[in-house]
Amino acid sequence: MYQLTIDKEKFLKEIWQKKPVIFRQAFKDFTDPIAADELAGLACEEEVASRVVVTQAQGNNWQVINGPFEDYDQYGEENWQLLVQAINHWYPDSQPLVEAFRFLPDWRFDDLMASFATPGGGVGPHIDQYDVFIIQGEGRRRWTVGDIGQYQQRGGVTTSPLIENFEPIIDDILEAGDMLYIPPGFPHQGFTLTLAMSYSIGFRAPSQQELLSSMADYLIDSNQGQQRFTSTSEPTQPGLVPAAQQQGLMDLLVSLAKQPAAYQAMLGKLLSQNRFELDICEAERLDAAELQQALQDGAVLSRIGGLKVLLLENDSENRLFINGDSFEFAATDRDYAEMLANQTSVASEQALLMLQRESIQPLLLKLIELGYYYLADAE
Repeated sequence: MYQLTIDKEKFLKEIWQKKPVIFRQAFKDFTDPIAADELAGLACEEEVASRVVVTQAQGNNWQVINGPFEDYDQYGEENWQLLVQAINHWYPDSQPLVEAFRFLPDWRFDDLMASFATPGGGVGPHIDQYDVFIIQGEGRRRWTVGDIGQYQQRGGVTTSPLIENFEPIIDDILEAGDMLYIPPGFPHQGFTLTLAMSYSIGFRAPSQQELLSSMADYLIDSNQGQQRFTSTSEPTQPGLVPAAQQQGLMDLLVSLAKQPAAYQAMLGKLLSQNRFELDICEAERLDAAELQQALQDGAVLSRIGGLKVLLLENDSENRLFINGDSFEFAATDRDYAEMLANQTSVASEQALLMLQRESIQPLLLKLIELGYYYLADAE
């Protein structure tokens, strides 16, 4: 449904994580995957992460109101924008737009955010520490993008992504089907010219803080990482910590990073988690015979929106990582595990073959019971 017209190989080689670029008509004949009133309805739900940003004082200040919302009358007809995170979790019709970007790995994918903006609406100049593709739907928005550099954070608030103004290296208007790609660290700002819908697809990698925190939690839970520092010589000054010993202490951490058995489970669980709540299906307990009958009747096995199903290359164990947990399978069934990782839905014929595999059958039943997968009608 959504065909990305860019040269993907060239993009990955020359542009990805290097420079911001506008792609004209990246999607030909683009149609919005969600209507403005449907988006507004989603933002009324408690489980859905949403916010309204109101532009004030000639665009120099922004007020942020977090959802859920009951109505939007108070905001008027100009100078505000509604942003709804992870609509791919809650609105299945948006999933085809996500599929257009699966030339990038699932572990990096963050979410599909949709926004409705009135004339003058925007969120102010800011810097994101992740890759983002901004696709213009209905309406027109002007985007400015600056170069990487040192920027003063607005109001001196060090935790805010908002910054003071920047000198643009891109200053242009996006119309339906146009796409702006922005790598991490490039300041940018959108300004709405007409009533507009736009979509942001984000790709994120964990920070050093997140990796170290997850590693520490995993080592504690698994009772690993007990090795202590040893040395053969000591300083002549009792209050001195020699540089060699400083490095030796830190080498204990480096040694863990070189042991796959020490970090693979942590990485798989961390990278398969999602920042936003998933729309998990109501638990359904099926036995193998019931599942087989449903598949024989033509049902498709589909995963819920936003669910990450990952395999680690050269993993020390045979396992899938799904939503922060690991699920084992037999080495002889790896082809079927790869099918689950790489396909967001499995046709009935393929699923019936999976059902015959000794280690995959209980896995399928468990994933349905957990509400991660469901039986859908074939299209």
